[in-house]
Amino acid sequence: MSAIDQTSSIESLESPRILTIAHRSVVTLSAAQMFGGIAVAGSFPAGALLAASLTDSEAFAGLVQTAGVLGAAIFALPLARIALTKGRRPALACGYGLGIIGAILVTVGAVHSQIAIVLFGTLFVGVASAASLQARYAATDLATPENRARSLSYVVWATTIGAVLGPNLLNFSGSLGLRLGLPELSGAFVISGLALTCAVIVLLVALRPDPFVLATKLRQDLDPGTKMAHPKLRDGIEHLRTRPRAILGIGAISIGHLVMVMVMVMTPVHMDHVDISLQLIGLVISVHVVGMYAFSPLVGMAVDRFGRVPMIVVGVLILIASCVTSGLAPDENVVVLGIGLFLLGLGWSFTLIAGSTLLTDSVEANERPSVQGLSDLSMNAAGALGGIAAGLIMWLGGYGWLCALAIVPLVGLALWVNLPACRNPSNARSI
Repeated sequence: MSAIDQTSSIESLESPRILTIAHRSVVTLSAAQMFGGIAVAGSFPAGALLAASLTDSEAFAGLVQTAGVLGAAIFALPLARIALTKGRRPALACGYGLGIIGAILVTVGAVHSQIAIVLFGTLFVGVASAASLQARYAATDLATPENRARSLSYVVWATTIGAVLGPNLLNFSGSLGLRLGLPELSGAFVISGLALTCAVIVLLVALRPDPFVLATKLRQDLDPGTKMAHPKLRDGIEHLRTRPRAILGIGAISIGHLVMVMVMVMTPVHMDHVDISLQLIGLVISVHVVGMYAFSPLVGMAVDRFGRVPMIVVGVLILIASCVTSGLAPDENVVVLGIGLFLLGLGWSFTLIAGSTLLTDSVEANERPSVQGLSDLSMNAAGALGGIAAGLIMWLGGYGWLCALAIVPLVGLALWVNLPACRNPSNARSI
């Protein structure tokens, strides 16, 4: 008899057994996130440089990030459907598995100097990003309302280890690629494929019982009338119509991600203009990743203590400071660019964690899957738009203009959070 079958009808999220399973699930998800971080954080900077070298065009460098976030957007709802019908384990493993296929395709495209294959491959690598995004919600499946933001933030934090290692492996992966007889920049995708394979193994072996399946079983035991939801786009939109704070949560996540992608994806290309080494480029990106993930437990604690909307405002202010710092930094000043990219990551962390928690708080349990899928779709669509805009702005005006224009949507978000309907907690639905 499985652990789920042994669940009694009176068992709740606060029971010792469920708390133990919840803790184990977070640990397992964190381990998978570590490997996923190595894969995603290392591959996209390398992919941008690879596309630029194949085409002699910075616009194509932006398209690599665009293809990745487009892949994540396309598969956000399908992965949510898999989670609802089969559980988190097969959904996350499927996402990472498609990422492995993508890494193979990018390597093939690099070998044959085919930018179309490279872009098609990065689209599937982006599905691994969708799996990583879903993992943060998986951490809340068995979490109590009081520690929801912290549970989410722990899995986000776990990405730090892999995501810091990923960009710093650019030099090593380049050497590995050359030793294997491959183009230098394709080595990053060899590492990516291996890391994603490890993530799949961890999930299939250790994520038992499945947290979403168990949480659903607990709800059905407590309320036999509970029905399984199905994440359709129109359902998510319908749920959001009377929930302005949930819409704000999605807006904060999406705008924060839009700005982060715009500035981050073009920073390696900007630094490459003055022949800065791959190692230093990787160092700056790793500092950015530290800002994104390393302080997320503290961000989660702040969100739980001081509120969701105030921490969104803090994220907006940090992102504006990042754009100003990065935009005014000289091309060759690695230290100032590193500070700007660190702030970029930290501001993103605030908008992601505060926005995700606000969204989860503002809708009822049976509505969350469809709304969460819509949130990830919106986030990745914003990232895709950011990648396209970044390449075009960089081509037409340069890095300084890119950072300046990235402030515009942040000003809009700052005005948005001050609308009375968004600041009023009474709009939140029951937890």
